[in-house]
Amino acid sequence: MNVFIIIGIIVVALILFLYFVPVGIWFQALVSGVYVSLVQLVFMRFRKVPPTVIVGNMISASKAGLKLKQNDLEAHYLAGGHVGSVVNALISADKANMNLDFKTATAIDLAGRDVLKAVQTSVNPKVIDTPPVAAVAKDGIQLIAKARVTVRTNIKQLVGGAGEETILARVGEGIVTSIGSATSHKQVLENPDSISKLVLTKGLDSGTAFEILSIDIADIDVGKNIGAQLQMDQANADKNIAQAKAEERRAMAVAQEQEMKAKAQEARAKVIQAEAEVPLAMAEAFRSGNLGIMDYYRMKNIQADTDMRASIAGPVATKAPAKPDGK
Repeated sequence: MNVFIIIGIIVVALILFLYFVPVGIWFQALVSGVYVSLVQLVFMRFRKVPPTVIVGNMISASKAGLKLKQNDLEAHYLAGGHVGSVVNALISADKANMNLDFKTATAIDLAGRDVLKAVQTSVNPKVIDTPPVAAVAKDGIQLIAKARVTVRTNIKQLVGGAGEETILARVGEGIVTSIGSATSHKQVLENPDSISKLVLTKGLDSGTAFEILSIDIADIDVGKNIGAQLQMDQANADKNIAQAKAEERRAMAVAQEQEMKAKAQEARAKVIQAEAEVPLAMAEAFRSGNLGIMDYYRMKNIQADTDMRASIAGPVATKAPAKPDGK
């Protein structure tokens, strides 16, 4: 029993020794031409840095002809960087004769960008398809254009430079400006390359992480007649305004008519009131002696004569004229 316990203790101790003293990794680095102290590999364990990551990337860089320091790789790992992506990016950049040093690569990686993808895009340009951009020419016809922007990564401006969204926004703005400055939409349809030439002269890649190589118009469709639509909307607005003003004038005329009718009724009421006061005035005249009985009868005769004349004149005024033959 004691023998088995001793063997178990020896096995556990051997496992712990091989874990903290990675002899296999040290030997792999040694035969690969990369010198790493066995003591440093032990210290990596205590610093919570995986020796396989550091040593493996040092071997890859050495085989590619790059000399990287162990402390630099450890520092980048402890800073939260991706050591493998940085080393692969440095190898790809070196093979493509690009000027990319370790400091710049780690800065790009720590900035949150994929440094390996950036190097690959710089070697193999990337094509970005813009969404449909609608613009209106001077003749009022709407055009809907789609463009393809070929870009490659600008390593020097990758840290702090704007991304693809800015490129797309600037290209869309340039397309709108180019179409809007055209006299006729037919001119744009006949020469779509004029849009590309005008947009490229604006330096749209300034301050971005990309360099624009070309802008190609993939498709142009004719949209709505915006000018005619605006004129129709303006005409409808003018019509509505005219109708509103006419309705206002009609309402004012109706109000004036009602006011005049009210005044006429008020005047008739006053006349009726005045006529109602005539008998009272006559009675007062009799009592005061200003009106005699003969005066009253003469007035009645005059009134009767006036009524007779009015009754005679009424039918004559409305009678139709006789025909020349007397019939």
